[in-house]
Amino acid sequence: MSAFTPASEVILRHSDEFTQRRVLFAGDLQDELPAELETALSRVHTQQYHHWQILSRLMGENASYGLTATAPEVADCDTLVYYWPKNKPEAEFQLQNLLSLLPVGCDIFVIGENRSGVRSAAQMVESWATLEKIDSARRCGLYHGRLDNQPAFDAERFWGEYQLDKITVCTLPGVFSRDGLDVGSQLLLSTLTPHTKGKVLDVGCGAGVLSVLLASHSPKVRLTLTDVSAPAIAASKATLAANQIEGEVLPGNVFSAVSGRFDLIISNPPFHDGVQTSLDAAQTLIRGAAKHLNSGGELRIVANAFLPYAQILDETFGSHEVLLQNGRFKVYRAIWGRAGREKR
Repeated sequence: MSAFTPASEVILRHSDEFTQRRVLFAGDLQDELPAELETALSRVHTQQYHHWQILSRLMGENASYGLTATAPEVADCDTLVYYWPKNKPEAEFQLQNLLSLLPVGCDIFVIGENRSGVRSAAQMVESWATLEKIDSARRCGLYHGRLDNQPAFDAERFWGEYQLDKITVCTLPGVFSRDGLDVGSQLLLSTLTPHTKGKVLDVGCGAGVLSVLLASHSPKVRLTLTDVSAPAIAASKATLAANQIEGEVLPGNVFSAVSGRFDLIISNPPFHDGVQTSLDAAQTLIRGAAKHLNSGGELRIVANAFLPYAQILDETFGSHEVLLQNGRFKVYRAIWGRAGREKR
């Protein structure tokens, strides 16, 4: 049996409750509980590609990935187990979508760590259901209620946008830098010179900001963007379209969706998975970059200064340099060349 998050451990305290239920699991899923909990039926919907990868291997077609759930994906379910994410707009988007599809009278369980703001769940859904706290353990809260009426869901009303110079950035809840360009990405962009050429891969593309701003002063680049987040994939596609910039946008876990080699890989890699600190994506990015760079190709990333990436870069590439830093962030550059090949 796999290791479970604190949230899932609280659900397990109530495992007898679910044996006869037809359960839809959704939200910030972090483990394999949906595949292992005894139920009459288990389905999963997630916006995170890497979570879907794991669960689809265990659950087949009963695990789905995408920006929004659809009626066939929640068919026959009479219970929702929703894992609260780290930001409220993301929860509102997902819950409105899910509850608009589930039948009136279905049971709703909301579980989340207290530090993630799960306490606000009851107020968020009060127009559609009355939630009451039924358990508190492992610094998590579990809430239960029944759906009294289905909300109307319109994904379009959750879209937002902002301007950067002459660039339009399109965003959705749950997308990194939803409300403006973050300091780290701004620092990375300041190191990119105009008239860059060649094939560029943007890993963890978010709303597509790095790629679009790069292409705005380097129109000869050929862009590929990838992210685990379905909202990020949708936002990047919309950002490219809004600025009439061509590029391929692929859902994937770091390099899982890409093939071939690139002249430049750029990234502001995440170091959280939900509310949990995780360096897995960044380490996979650095170690895997060698297989996806042309000779003389470059990996350029920005990261919080305290994160231990220098050693991994040296182990993989043979050396690295810090192009720019401030009190919080460093921009790292590593070239795939002779030193890196010798260590391969």
